[in-house]
Amino acid sequence: MTLLVISNLSVYFPTDSGLVKAVNSLDLTINSGEAMGIIGESGCGKSVLGLAITRLLQESAIIKGNITYQGDELLSLDIEKMRKIRGRNIGMILQNPSSSLNPSMTIGWQIAEPLVTHRKIKCKKAMDKAIELLERVKIKDPHKRAKQYPHQFSGGMKERALIAMGLANEPQFIIADEPTKGLDIAVKKEIVKLLKQIAYQKTMLIITHDLSVAKEVCDKVGVMYAGELVEIAPANGIFEKPLHPYTRGFFDSIPARGLKPIRGNSPSLIDLPQGCRFHARCDSCTERCIKEHPPMLEHNSRYVRCFLYA
Repeated sequence: MTLLVISNLSVYFPTDSGLVKAVNSLDLTINSGEAMGIIGESGCGKSVLGLAITRLLQESAIIKGNITYQGDELLSLDIEKMRKIRGRNIGMILQNPSSSLNPSMTIGWQIAEPLVTHRKIKCKKAMDKAIELLERVKIKDPHKRAKQYPHQFSGGMKERALIAMGLANEPQFIIADEPTKGLDIAVKKEIVKLLKQIAYQKTMLIITHDLSVAKEVCDKVGVMYAGELVEIAPANGIFEKPLHPYTRGFFDSIPARGLKPIRGNSPSLIDLPQGCRFHARCDSCTERCIKEHPPMLEHNSRYVRCFLYA
């Protein structure tokens, strides 16, 4: 069953230097029970996508297109109804725990507060639920930890606390934005294990630059480059045989594959090139790639934005 449909979504940000086209004409469907990964380099627009779904973008953002969640068109909902959906139905695990957690509130209350606000649960019961959630995300001595503040938590524990906050209202759909960013290898393994457990029970959108996270947790993966999706495929297929030249180059640039860098730089989101956005860096570039912008093409039950598969 389809849970979320994104149609022709564009997100732009006005700046003194020009219009930053962070997301461009993006289409994506996420089915119930699916763990969808969005991968790409920093600055490609993947985090903006997550914030657009939850309508947490800055007020100056220009948003076009449609985002439909269980029949509700999210971009046209009034603020109060959107707040209820965000609180009850869509959970958000934000990146950077240090800035996402309130330093002046206990961890327990930061988890419990949404339950009081959105579920109208009494404070005592909400705190009991917060302790239960801390235990669920494998934080030892949850009764004690619930009374502590963010500065008393390690980086890995802060990330676990953010995950607990995202799970608090038992949302059907969870968006996790860079859930392992800045964590050491041992802690990252623990967080990935936890995300896999959650993915068995929920529908998830995992936004990450870490290929190992997407490979271990996700059923399907979308690759973003310069504000648009360039490939969508089942996770096992895309990691075994990537199709788009950018996807292949991105995978080859990681340490496990030899650290072979892609030549050149990503284009400016203010001044996007004509034609394929990857053409200046692509070894398979043709005259058509320079002049025409490729659509998403279906190829063996996968989707790829490249004329090589036309």
